[in-house]
Amino acid sequence: MVFPFACRPAGLALALLATACGQAPPPVVAVETAPAVPGPDIAALTDATAPAALLAYGRQYPGSEVLITTRLGKIRVRLFDDTPIHKANFLLLARKGVFSETMFNRVVKGFAVQGGQTAGPRTIRLHRYRLPPEFRPGHFHQKGALGMARYDDEQNPGRLSSNTDFYFVVGEKLAPNQAQAMTPRRLTPAQLRAYAAVGGAPSLDGQYTVFGEVIEGQDVVDKISQVPVESDKWPVQDITIKAEVVK
Repeated sequence: MVFPFACRPAGLALALLATACGQAPPPVVAVETAPAVPGPDIAALTDATAPAALLAYGRQYPGSEVLITTRLGKIRVRLFDDTPIHKANFLLLARKGVFSETMFNRVVKGFAVQGGQTAGPRTIRLHRYRLPPEFRPGHFHQKGALGMARYDDEQNPGRLSSNTDFYFVVGEKLAPNQAQAMTPRRLTPAQLRAYAAVGGAPSLDGQYTVFGEVIEGQDVVDKISQVPVESDKWPVQDITIKAEVVK
């Protein structure tokens, strides 16, 4: 008599096919799926629809501080209330894990460190929409400022910000006359003192949106600014990012 193949007691096959030979099946284990992160669908946002969607999101899901973890340490940032579109965008992308799929991709010693691009072949694989500028006279590019990059100035006369590429200012200390000469903006006495005491990059004032500041971990930013880089300013050893809203 020929036994059905599924029930032949032949070594490993017996163990693998025991259920088919009349034994009770193993209990079904429920697999918990992570709950969806609330907020607008990033893939559906455009330059035109992003501002209203982000403002609504920021009102419904507020936040004020984000912790960025790297192999060189942690950076804690505070986001400004008077740049609500940039703030809500940063909170949304941090909560949805977008920044945690990116790394620091541009390091210019003595100037700034920029993050928010992907790894791999160094191509932008994230959905891109842009943010309207939120220039505020009280926010300037002193050391530790958090700003948003922008691209394609010839096709971007409105100076719209990138949605993912952020930067921290390192800069250098500047005498008041040096700082003022680097920007058409009239700097206040307090700003001139800050550029002299802690340094910064006044050439960026009024050109890029500053929407936050480092409140812990400026030493980590400084470490990143000192790492060896390749010809395109990408760190020789990748510096990946983990971002989470903590407050």
